[in-house]
Amino acid sequence: MPTSAAQTVEVDGRRLRVSNLDKVLYPETGTTKADVIAYYLAIAPALIPYAANRALTRKRWPNGVGTEEEPLPAFFEKDLGNGVPDWVQRRTIEHSSGPKQYPLVEDRATLAWLAQAAALELHVPQWQFARSGGARNPDRMVLDFDPGPGVDLPTTAGVALLAKDILEGMGLTPFPVTSGSKGIHVYAALDGSLTSDQVSAVAHELARALEADNPDLIVSDMKKSLREGRVLIDWSQNNGKKTTIAPYSLRGRPHPTVAAPRTWEELREPGLAHLLYSEVLERYESIGDPLAPLLRSRDAGLEPTPEHMARFVSTPEAQDRLAKYRSMRDAAKTPEPVPDDLGLPGSGRSFVIQEHHARRLHYDFRLEHDGVLVSWAIPKGPPTDPKVNHLAVPTEDHPLEYGTFEGEIPKGEYGGGLVKIWDAGEYDVEKWRDGKEVIAVLHGRPDGGLGGEPRRFALIHTGQAGDEKNWMIHLMVDKAHAAATAAQPEPAPMGVMLTKSATRLPGAGALPGGTRYEPRWDGVRMVVTAAEDGAVQLWSAQQEALTASFPELVEAADGQVPPGCSVDGVAVRWAGERLDPDSLERRLTAPAKTVRRLADEEPANYVAFDLLTVAGTDLRDRPYSVRRQLLEELAKGWTPPLSLSPSTDDPEVAKGWRRDLAPAGIDGVVAKGADQAYEAGRREWVEVRSQTGGRTG
Repeated sequence: MPTSAAQTVEVDGRRLRVSNLDKVLYPETGTTKADVIAYYLAIAPALIPYAANRALTRKRWPNGVGTEEEPLPAFFEKDLGNGVPDWVQRRTIEHSSGPKQYPLVEDRATLAWLAQAAALELHVPQWQFARSGGARNPDRMVLDFDPGPGVDLPTTAGVALLAKDILEGMGLTPFPVTSGSKGIHVYAALDGSLTSDQVSAVAHELARALEADNPDLIVSDMKKSLREGRVLIDWSQNNGKKTTIAPYSLRGRPHPTVAAPRTWEELREPGLAHLLYSEVLERYESIGDPLAPLLRSRDAGLEPTPEHMARFVSTPEAQDRLAKYRSMRDAAKTPEPVPDDLGLPGSGRSFVIQEHHARRLHYDFRLEHDGVLVSWAIPKGPPTDPKVNHLAVPTEDHPLEYGTFEGEIPKGEYGGGLVKIWDAGEYDVEKWRDGKEVIAVLHGRPDGGLGGEPRRFALIHTGQAGDEKNWMIHLMVDKAHAAATAAQPEPAPMGVMLTKSATRLPGAGALPGGTRYEPRWDGVRMVVTAAEDGAVQLWSAQQEALTASFPELVEAADGQVPPGCSVDGVAVRWAGERLDPDSLERRLTAPAKTVRRLADEEPANYVAFDLLTVAGTDLRDRPYSVRRQLLEELAKGWTPPLSLSPSTDDPEVAKGWRRDLAPAGIDGVVAKGADQAYEAGRREWVEVRSQTGGRTG
């Protein structure tokens, strides 16, 4: 599909805007961006397991890699930044400069998004994220055999073979990868009992031992002056803050080579060479993934700790609980953990909810109990409304290692399809009656599907029609938690604190169908629209184009407002703790050069309060309560400068907003009937001003 025009494509149900597909990223071979996207989509089943759940650092070549004679520059990116599709999974790491959000490579659509951004190289650490945040101990060790000047790849392979013997003598099983750049990487699976510092120290000692035996051929010191005619064994990539090119990632070399898993037999061949992406695809179709045994370590020994392992005694009765699980899976055909016995003990109260894209999308709800993960399939997912119960179907017990499993189960195998973690963490058990009832409070990840708040679920066997499969899952309301939550105001954007008032809000009693209240934002009212091709435009209430006046909002909405959506809201500008509407007014008449400068120096934020269309469907005749619910779903993945205006049905909270937000320049509240439709030109909001008055947005 060679075209330079932007277009929206769908990858496994995810919509992605792509452009410049005919742009040549590898001039030596004429390889285009379209070719790169196609490669990453084809190799995804092999690549994703080695990168999943690890903090991804991208190396981008927006203008292509250039040629051997004139290479073009690249740059590394860690933090996600703005304009990222909301379906790209992410985790946060605290740095000395502040928190950074890293993308996770969990699906084909994410790989396509990375390729669209010319992120040719994908670098990951040797550790994975823990279920509730933070870094686990590394589950693999890597040695980088980097040839110095005058050393070829076959000679480098000879040094890697020397390391193979030592690693095997240590009880490890090493696997080679030709890096696609200059040298060779050798991986070995670990049980998770060592920290990154400890693994790095072991790798350093191994490198020094090899250097001592072969001083004319091997060096373990990083000094470039020592590397002439030698192979550097870089042990430092086991440091918890460092990364290595992911297996099956492209390289930013003059030719589109790949970090390609190999066999030791291949490394002994005199004509050993790096592989192009086309060769890697043919090889994968022919022989599969030579590195696959390394994946067995991904979940082994990481959680729980070695201390738990030492205390654990597996019993025949416990082993029998996994007999059905093992009978349904072939370890040679699926990346799922298939232990010979029960496996590893846990803390006793871990949980995981996995999103499972099998023949039909469903969610797997798993609670650790008696050394296994007791499991239910929930076709509609965990309920979010206490008034609505969902069907829960018991399935076979799973091993504890499954609590960290993510990956692609091959088609034709049981449960074939993509599995990814929706949320995970620990739970408090309130009641457990085997085969009858379970009540548990789940404490998930801050960014997990449960929303980062404790969730209390009851799983109840209904026994309808004598069917053992008939269970239901019910979201319970914790009365103490509900009371505490009700006593707190809804959070406002930009850190402005909202408090309640003891008096009622006047002026809204005549609104039909219940009433919702929002702060009245002082700024420039506008509708943000994303066309079917993803192109973003901004329109005033008078249908005047504002796109050129707020380029930073256009850039932020690109990718965050899906194609076919129209959002109503207001552009605001904060100067310290107070709104500054005058700075926005200057945008409307300023020349383009001045607008760009103002956008950089005085950036605007966008606060959304209504949704007019979604996926091309007109919502204006729907009740406001329905539009608001859909808007809240849409805004879940937003990052600044896009935000959602707070809303409440509590008039006392609204009264507090009216009083306490006046110093910030928010000069009142607006109220609207929950059943009202959206009608352009009709003054359907009831405005209640604060005593300080204010401007009309």
